[in-house]
Amino acid sequence: MIERFETVIIGGGQAGLAVGYHLARQDRSFVIIEANERIGDNWRRHYDSLRLYSPARFNALPGWPLPLDAWAYPTKDEIADYLEGYARRFELPVITGVRVERLRRSGEVYELRAGAQRLVADNVVVASGTFEEPVVPELAAGLDPAIRQLHSSEYRRPGDLQPGPVLVVGAAHSGADIAHELALAGHPTVLSGRINGQMPFDIEGRAAHLALPILWRVANHVLTMRTPIGRKARVKVRAHGGPLLRIKRTHLREAGVEHVEARVEDVRDGLPVLADGRVLDVANVVWCTGFSKDVSWIDLDVTGEDGWPEQVNGVVESSPGLYFVGLPFLYSFASMLIGGVGRDAGRVADHIVSHTPIRAAREREVVATGR
Repeated sequence: MIERFETVIIGGGQAGLAVGYHLARQDRSFVIIEANERIGDNWRRHYDSLRLYSPARFNALPGWPLPLDAWAYPTKDEIADYLEGYARRFELPVITGVRVERLRRSGEVYELRAGAQRLVADNVVVASGTFEEPVVPELAAGLDPAIRQLHSSEYRRPGDLQPGPVLVVGAAHSGADIAHELALAGHPTVLSGRINGQMPFDIEGRAAHLALPILWRVANHVLTMRTPIGRKARVKVRAHGGPLLRIKRTHLREAGVEHVEARVEDVRDGLPVLADGRVLDVANVVWCTGFSKDVSWIDLDVTGEDGWPEQVNGVVESSPGLYFVGLPFLYSFASMLIGGVGRDAGRVADHIVSHTPIRAAREREVVATGR
């Protein structure tokens, strides 16, 4: 049997939930498919000490503020619980524990395969995450098997590592945070990679109360696809790591982290070699080398020259009825942030409503295979 829906939203994170909220407000039929067993599990799997880099007031989905002090910096578990509570609060139809493995076009509709399940939809919203596939350089395979290697997506706490020195590769904010934590835990730590600037104030200090509202407005209304500076910024955001936010250069030095700009470029006798020829005798490597967007499961030509899905305000013009939400810089810098995704979600929901006639049978249909 094939289950039919007006709209299927793939992904029950902040982007998918926000689209669901807007569709529900317009009384449209949809379902959210989430691969994890619980809403919010993607956040729960982050490293234990993670807290957001902006306060609660900038991290709410439409319709419900985060139930925290406006200037509190949420933990990853508080965000996970908020997302789970959001789905429950607005009674959004979510199916958990189901991963969509294939999406293709079939005539006027889309067909989705999820294990033994088959779904048909007039519209599909891909909201499966900003960054999905961990990126690790090929040379990692040549390191001594005795070296403990983790991608940042696998790292949880210092106890995950072996005793001894650590190389953290990638000097954006997550790399700096992890290197700082490991050094404080007693690991001799080298942080490799170029630092792309740093926030010029303490993000949890008094200056933040003045600066962050301004930066938030810039992220939403200046750094957009409508402005030359925004279009230029999109290229950098998608290709490079961000600046240091909470942990700065001074914090790294004080913790004893050795920062080197030289990149890891080779392996010699099973050990990592920096671009300057230095060989690092380490027991652990943490790869903070980012993520890529995996669209290999979509049997449609949706990627642009930069490898990212080609869309305008979330609408894939080459495939009517197909949408993306939650991409980095989909429309603005804020598009990939919890507090910024709601605007993009609303636009996508409006587009769906205006381009999809209301069916006579509002509930999901169950049709025979092949119909």
